[in-house]
Amino acid sequence: MTTAGWVWLFAGLYWAYCIFWGVKGYFWARSSTQWTIAGRGLPLWLFLLAATATSFSGWTYVGHPGLIAFDGIAYAFASFYVLTIPITATFFAKRLWLLGRRYEFVTPGDLYSYYYGAEHGWGEAIRWLIVLIAFLFSSFYVAVQLVAAGQIFAITTGVPVIVGSLLLAAIVYFYVAAGGLRSTAWVDALQAGLLWVGIVLIGAVVLNYFGGWDAFTNQLRSLGPEYLEVPGAWKPALIGETEWTGVFQLTYMFSLMGIMASPAFHMWTFANRDPRPFPWQQVFASTLFIGFALFFFTAIQGLGGRMLMDQGVISPETDGQVVPALIRELVGGPLAGVVIVGALAAMQSTGAAYMGTGASILMRDIYVRYLRPDAGNSEQIWVGRLLVLVILVVALGVAFTNEAAIVLLGGLATAFGFLLYVPLLDVLYLRRFTAPAVTFALAFGIVAVVATYSIDAILYPFNIHSAGWGGIVGFGTAIVVTWATRRREPSLRPLAVEVRSEMSQWLDDIDTPTAREKSWRRVMWVVVPLWFIFAIGPGIVLGNNFISFAGLPPVWAWQIVWWIIGFVMMWALAFKAGMSKPLATQIQRAHAETRPVVTEVGLRRSRPATGEAGESGGS
Repeated sequence: MTTAGWVWLFAGLYWAYCIFWGVKGYFWARSSTQWTIAGRGLPLWLFLLAATATSFSGWTYVGHPGLIAFDGIAYAFASFYVLTIPITATFFAKRLWLLGRRYEFVTPGDLYSYYYGAEHGWGEAIRWLIVLIAFLFSSFYVAVQLVAAGQIFAITTGVPVIVGSLLLAAIVYFYVAAGGLRSTAWVDALQAGLLWVGIVLIGAVVLNYFGGWDAFTNQLRSLGPEYLEVPGAWKPALIGETEWTGVFQLTYMFSLMGIMASPAFHMWTFANRDPRPFPWQQVFASTLFIGFALFFFTAIQGLGGRMLMDQGVISPETDGQVVPALIRELVGGPLAGVVIVGALAAMQSTGAAYMGTGASILMRDIYVRYLRPDAGNSEQIWVGRLLVLVILVVALGVAFTNEAAIVLLGGLATAFGFLLYVPLLDVLYLRRFTAPAVTFALAFGIVAVVATYSIDAILYPFNIHSAGWGGIVGFGTAIVVTWATRRREPSLRPLAVEVRSEMSQWLDDIDTPTAREKSWRRVMWVVVPLWFIFAIGPGIVLGNNFISFAGLPPVWAWQIVWWIIGFVMMWALAFKAGMSKPLATQIQRAHAETRPVVTEVGLRRSRPATGEAGESGGS
């Protein structure tokens, strides 16, 4: 059988699995909540696999090794997103689930509109801004996956990129629209394994081509310092070529932290039966297992690809073409089928998650909230399915007009997600910002991200990523506007203040750390900032003069050491400090003390939860 035949065989089996879960989900999802957040019933192991697949996408599979090949080992510090993505969830996911369970929130708009006061315009303005962020995030991130999927499918089957992208988009659309989040989760469970296996296999093939580990590391010496060293801690030129300095790397990682702060992951959090899978996903599935694949095998792909480019074995024109070129030249037969399906799984896992959650947010927060508040479950589901198609069409338009910007589009999308750090930190920990402050912070943050983002990576102001500028503008705006409006808010919006007080008191009461957890948290207040500085910040420049072991170049060795330190840090945060690990009593209380403020059709009315819960249920 030819390589193309093997690819079609494995792809056919994989797509049959996708279609099966689409059909099964179609008959299962009978209510709006079942379609949007799987009826709040995702079990531990399913979320663990699905969240991992959603976090690490086609960009991980294709774009990440490609940028290492073009920009060198300095870019490989981006592999630390195996920690910075889940560290977001470590701080937020458990508390977010507790609030979502007690008040039965479905979308982030439900949460923030209620918290900041839906009885006045600010709460609803925040809802609209989150809808905008969700739409932009979904459209750009899905576009990345569709372009990558079409390109990598074309290299072995001969199918044109546009035709392949449309075929793959149709498969994803079917199971997402038919079964909603539950079908997406079941497909993602398989995709997580395929993604990991594919990355390892491609790296192993490249390593074998060079004759094994020792031969590979010996040949790395042929690469110049521009590929094996960090260019500096910071080069704050207003105009100039973007360089992977420590400061740029740090702010770029802020962008990737936006993945689990995004509106989509709010809904994935609400969809869980309980929060017990959170620490296991964060520490082991993401940091340990995906980290192992990235710090070794994507680095092998990227640096090996650089050497093969220098030797004339492959000749990709862009970073997005490096992995397809490696597969075309080095992989064949049934192994090609496996790695191609792994690539398709990586791309579809993330595309599906953002298509589904983006459509759910548009349906509930716009259509039901303002246009059809009396819409029944069947109508809501069918409108959601139509909106999945709308997001898909927009994403296809973006994909086919920006093919050269595959990785950078993903960076723009996740930068929007990082803006949600403002309301997340405020609702779950700070309790300082006023409703107008959060509204203006999100609005100006969106403008800052767009204004400072360079689609061709030639210019970021002062060599700071747009996520960094979005965070600076967002938090700066929140602080200034809060200072200007805090005194007037209690008299102008007393009901909103009462709601916030009740929610904050309940959350602090149910999630009070033990004495031992407090001790661990005090230690983490020192460890985490130091880790950020030396693992992904200005301190990475010290890696240029680090010791070499196992034949690794100094900077690569530095990355491995800080990955191991980061794994221990994540374990301490999630389990020992209790940031992510829930207690059985917390889960029981959250279920027992449920006071729903939303129904199948959205927010009931803004009122303090200390009042009557009202009639539950949906239309």
